[in-house]
Formats: sequence, structure tokens, C-alpha cells
Amino acid sequence: MIIEFVGADVEAAGKSVAALTASWGYPAEPAPTAEPATAPDTKGVDPLALTSLIVSIPSAMLAVADIADRIHKRRRAGELIERARQLRAQQAAVRLVREDRSIDLATPTPDQLLDLIADEPPAT
Repeated sequence: MIIEFVGADVEAAGKSVAALTASWGYPAEPAPTAEPATAPDTKGVDPLALTSLIVSIPSAMLAVADIADRIHKRRRAGELIERARQLRAQQAAVRLVREDRSIDLATPTPDQLLDLIADEPPAT
């Protein structure tokens, strides 16, 4: 996820959001630059080992883990939105940058933010 800061004191805004995400165990990293494509990894996966792994995980356990993960992510999304609202009051805008547009992080609900992030294509 790429977050952009716009406004009077973008350095302080960046440090504020970086401190929040670091407290979650996700330190902020500068936006990646375009790198030349490399040859794909040619290591294979043993289909039998993969199948036995998939079969060994009960579906109920996965459902519970998904719900717990969503609750945890929703709380963090709420904290991020609240921080963006605080920074907006200090004349700094915090935006989620997507391929097609950027979205002010102070406006969505936690569930809307999680859906926006889930809809984003994986970073390459």
C-alpha cells in the first residue's frame, strides 16, 4: 500500500503515520522504484506435499482465523483513519495511492478502507 502526504508539514505527517504502523510491526518503507525484470524462480512445488498440506487444514479453523484477522485489520484501519483525520486538522492530507486514483484516508470507514486495499492488485 502506498500512502502519499500532501500539505504544509508532510514530514511530520509521514513520521506520525510511520510511528503508528511501526507500532503494529510494519515499519514504513520508501516507495519502491521501478526495477528491471529478473528471470522467474524455477523452483517447483511438490504437488503431493501441497495437497496434503491443504487437506490437513480444517476449514472451520480457517474461517475463525479469517474473522479474527478481519477484526484485527479493522481496528488498525480505524486507527489509521483517525490519524489521517488528526493530520487533516493540522493542514496535511494523507492519501491512499492507487493505480487509477488517490483516496483521502480521512473519509472512508474502516470496512471501506479494507475493501479498497483488498481490491488493489498485488505489488509486483
